[in-house]
Parts: sequence; C-alpha cells; structure tokens
Amino acid sequence: MTDSALAFVATNDLVAVTRGRALPLHELSPTSGVGWVPANLAINSFGRLMEPNPFGALGDLRLLPDMASRAALPLPSGNCDMFLADQTQPDGTPWECCPRSILKKALDRLAEDHGLSIMAAFEHEFALVDEHGKPEGPGAFTLSGLIGGEPFGAAARRSLSEAGVRWENWLPEFGPGQFEVTLAPEPALRAADCAIITREIIRTVAASHNKRATFAPLLHPDAVGNGVHVHLSLWRDGDPVTYDPSGRGGLSDVAQAASAGILDHAAGMLMWTAPSHISALRLTPHRWSAAGSFVGLQNREALIRVAAVPAGCDPSQAYNLEFRAADATANPYLVMAVLVHAICDGIDRGLTLDSVLIGHIDDEEFNALPVDLAGAITAFNNDDIAGGWFPPNLVEVALAVRQGELETLRGLDMQERCQAYVERY
Repeated sequence: MTDSALAFVATNDLVAVTRGRALPLHELSPTSGVGWVPANLAINSFGRLMEPNPFGALGDLRLLPDMASRAALPLPSGNCDMFLADQTQPDGTPWECCPRSILKKALDRLAEDHGLSIMAAFEHEFALVDEHGKPEGPGAFTLSGLIGGEPFGAAARRSLSEAGVRWENWLPEFGPGQFEVTLAPEPALRAADCAIITREIIRTVAASHNKRATFAPLLHPDAVGNGVHVHLSLWRDGDPVTYDPSGRGGLSDVAQAASAGILDHAAGMLMWTAPSHISALRLTPHRWSAAGSFVGLQNREALIRVAAVPAGCDPSQAYNLEFRAADATANPYLVMAVLVHAICDGIDRGLTLDSVLIGHIDDEEFNALPVDLAGAITAFNNDDIAGGWFPPNLVEVALAVRQGELETLRGLDMQERCQAYVERY
C-alpha cells in the first residue's frame, strides 16, 4: 500500500516557522479545514511552548485552507501540496490573532480609508551551509558561485515555478555560500504567501540534495547578513500612484506620506520586522543594510530605498519603495501588516518627507535604529498609535516568545547566538 497524496494545511507563526497538519489530499475541505490550537502561537524559535500565555489549554481553532495558495512541495517520498490557511474560530469567523487575517484586515483599512492597494515583492537571501553551519562555496556574484550551487539551484527554481511562485532573479550573493532569489510583484497577500512558499521550497530542495539552506539573519556577527527586502508600490483604481517626477525623490504626495509614516514608526516596527535577538546586528552603518531611519535615493543603507528605473521602463509602472529592515525570523504577514498600518497612519496625518538622502550616509544626519530587540520593544510599547494595530493577546504572546528565546540564549556570546539561529532557520 502506498501513501496517498498529502495536503499540508499550514500557518506561519510569530517566529516565522511554518506549522500545520497533513491529511489525505482527497479529504481536504476548504470549509472545514483541520483542527488547530490557539497556544501553538506561543511556540518560540527553539521549540519551547511559552507558559503562561493568554490561551493555555483552552480553545479550538480551524485552519481553513486558501485553495488558491496551493503549492506543490518537492518531496522525494511522494506528492504533497501545501495550502496556506486562515486560523478561524470553529464557526468560521476569523481568529483575532491569525497573522494572515491580520494582514487582510490591514489591507481592508488601506482600501476602505484611502482607496489604495499594494503590489509587493519579497527578496530573500539565504546561505548553503555544511553540517556544522559553515557556509559552502564562493559567492560575490561570480559565475563559479552560481555553478557551485547546481544542481540544487536548478531544482529549486523549477520547484518554485511548479508551485506557482514567479521568480525574477537567482544569483550568488556577496557572502560565501550566499544566494538571493527575487520574486515578481504580486498583490500584497499573495506576495506574503509566496514568501513563505519560497522559504519552504528552498529548504526542502536543499535537503534533497544533501545540503542545508539557512535564512538566519547572520551566520556570524561579522558576516554578511541575510535580509528580506520588501518592495511596495501603491495603486488606486487599477493604476500605480507611487511616482511623480516633480515630487521629492520622484515620489508622489501619497507615496511621500506613506514613507513618512513608515519612518515615524520605524523603531517600534522592528519588533515585528527584525525580531530575533541577532537581527539588530545587521542594521548598522556600512553593512549594506538599513543603517538608519531615512529614505535614500538608490541607497542600500536606507530604511526605505528608492531604486533607479531601468532605461526603457515606464517609471510610473516601475517606481517602488524598498523596505530593507526585515529578515526571515519575521512573519511575512506581520511584516506587511505593520508596513500597511504605518502607511495608513502617514496618509491619515498628512505626513510629508523632510528629505530624501542623495549621497552617502556619512554626509547626512539621520535617526539611528534600535541597537537590539529590547530597544525595538521599548519603542513599540511607547508608540501609542502602533500599539493599536494588533490585538493585545498577540502582542503579549509575541513578547513572551522573544523573552523565551532570550532565556535560551542567555550565557551565549554573539557568535554562539548566531549559530543557534542558523540551526533554526
């Protein structure tokens, strides 16, 4: 007797780990889904269930699969399709702490209050490492680096395409064994779905080639980091509205307000976009990451980068904002949700950009980002506006899981902490 085709009904939790339940594919129902437990949200990166938590042993949920999110997973043992799901109450109503539903609610706010939608694309960086967590192979954009990643790379790209993920670029990045895959723009919810699918496929394909792929923010305190860059463009009535050639940095008034909203809440947002206990190490000057809270024209150290438009492209279609202070320890739905809420607040208050940095960071003053997760948490707790973006139970659990991680890491130096995250991501 052979195992039938599987459906894995999945959610992505507060520490960006994809969890769920499998059942025979032919038994999958989009209206009843599979059972789930509220306290599962309280599992931290190192597999510890944090207690106490707001849920305890009480309650039941359902994971209702979004059938349009179906993605074939390349398992050598047989067929398995992953379906990303919304966590709901037994009666089908959304659960307030479901990250995917939280993003939907944020997008509804943007549409209802401002008539806007978002097209988005995630860029992922990851590294191939050996059994000791050491990176394998050359990098730095070389042909030998690309070839050294084969045949894993070919299998991963093929599997992404077969799963419905539209990828645009695959390249050996600057760090040893490091690669980057950039995805094509999609509506915001689909973009977050694709971010999760991409990570799981790359890890699965790597394992089938006797390799390990890690998306950990840093392999070593002094190493090149693995970031997740989120590209955003604003749309109204089917047309892009991000670009204005007369605007500061080429940004329209609404894009400037959106950017100013992100800058205004940047410090507290890092609790959700760069939430591990090593994430802040990347976010310092001269690491080609987000060095501070500013908008920069073609500047890879800006929190929000405005990229150049290639010759022959219509800038009104290609202009976008690149948010550079996220990594793969963050839930993609919550990354997108905090960005959307910050954008809404910037527009609500009619904020404007004081400046767009043109030139190097050493030439200007800008607001520094928190130096550690504790600083980001403090900033979030002091941000009365951002405090209303999420239900209190979600915030309580998020704080608990990160505190639990800190207890696991206590006594380890930064190199050992980086290694701990390499193993988990």
